[in-house]
Amino acid sequence: MERLREGAEKLTAPSSGDMPPEEFRRYAHETADWIAGFLARVDDVPVYPEVEAGDLIRQLPVDAPTSAEPMDEILRDFRELVFPGLTHWNHPAFFGYFAISASGPGILAEMLAAALNVNAMVWRSSPAATELEGVATAWLRRMLGLPQDFEGVINDTASSSSLYALAAARERTYPKAHDEGLFGQPIGRVYGSDQAHSSIEKAVLTLGLGRGGYRAITSDAEFRMDPVALRAAIEEDRQAGVRPVAIVATLGTTSTASIDPIAEIAEIAAAEDVWLHVDAAYGGPVAVLPEMAGYFSGWETADSIVVNPHKWLFTPIDCSVLYCRRPQDLVKAFSIVPEYLSSREGDGERSLMDYGVSLGRRFRSLKLWFVLRYFGRTGIESRLREHLELAALFANWVEEADEWSLEAPVHLGTIAYRFAPGWADSAVQDALNLRIAELVNASGQAFLTHTSVGGRIVLRLSIGNLRTTHKHVAGAWALLRQAAVEATAGLA
Repeated sequence: MERLREGAEKLTAPSSGDMPPEEFRRYAHETADWIAGFLARVDDVPVYPEVEAGDLIRQLPVDAPTSAEPMDEILRDFRELVFPGLTHWNHPAFFGYFAISASGPGILAEMLAAALNVNAMVWRSSPAATELEGVATAWLRRMLGLPQDFEGVINDTASSSSLYALAAARERTYPKAHDEGLFGQPIGRVYGSDQAHSSIEKAVLTLGLGRGGYRAITSDAEFRMDPVALRAAIEEDRQAGVRPVAIVATLGTTSTASIDPIAEIAEIAAAEDVWLHVDAAYGGPVAVLPEMAGYFSGWETADSIVVNPHKWLFTPIDCSVLYCRRPQDLVKAFSIVPEYLSSREGDGERSLMDYGVSLGRRFRSLKLWFVLRYFGRTGIESRLREHLELAALFANWVEEADEWSLEAPVHLGTIAYRFAPGWADSAVQDALNLRIAELVNASGQAFLTHTSVGGRIVLRLSIGNLRTTHKHVAGAWALLRQAAVEATAGLA
């Protein structure tokens, strides 16, 4: 008993436990001030750092500290060592990959979620977090114009959301596989365009269908899936004894932001009784704009849809919403309830752990809820329209410029373009475009990425940051033209 009392005294000693509340308050204020200052002066920070591989590693100790270190020193090292080595995705001149932005309300919600540190795996483990996820995804569903029978759940990224959707498709196609596995089953196949995101093929591998379980369907001149080729592929596979599992249509492909003809693909999926998954991770948010409704016609008949608020809905990464019209299949694919997680209190409520692999689930819905409330539908619409206008403006500059060409139609906020001087062959043009991107990124004034389209190197410029203005887009265009002059010096 005496030993237990001594142990209890040690546990309550000042040297144990968390940071004292007053110390936390001091550094929380300091950190909040730093964040506000960063957001206010982000324009003055280089988008891409001037660093070499291993710079940070060489500046940090090999081992973690043995004794506690002061918070002042930790924050100082963050500012002086870590911060200068970051590529700033929250910069208004970040145009690479898919431009994103963490908005003020989203950042505040992220802070609160970290402080609360709840785990919404089952209803009783965090009732409000579980229910708010349903509320926030329902709000977004109605904003996007989707039917009520789509049930939403939040994951980390679209890679996870698409994996889970295809798992539900596999569950529906191979119901015995849940208990017996896939070995000995007829081969199944998932179809996506040759422009689909690599995470789709990776999901097919993860689900045990093998590389042969994915079939890339040719795209047309606008990089959209060809419905005729899709239908022919399914017919050919059926005749060969291959069982169709799912079709993946993309609304905003990674390379060119192309939009698959969803209505035609949906008709094929319905006729063939095949699961239709829509990857709208990037393009989905613009469905809130009435004038963009034509691009989304037919997606309401899909079995599952993924939309990423952390891409183009101002929500801090990560936040991916998976909508499923067949949630029972999703639950069948993943639901395993051990006794230590069973309960009666929330029998009428969802257990979010049943909708994917993860048992631990962050309170991601809080930041989506904050963002939707703070900006409102009209605020979101106006910001998306501004991004679309800036993208159209940049595309017009490219079209009108000598030796530059648009490489894909521009429907969303991403432009695929190429420096293509007539005097240079394709291989030289590829090298020039890579060099142009290097020069622009090295300037620290903007950040761009490239891709390969039709076997050629193509540059991309993605607009989606809340703070991006005409000045930033015009600045990027000026940098590109200057980089082209430098890259071609002495070659023409």
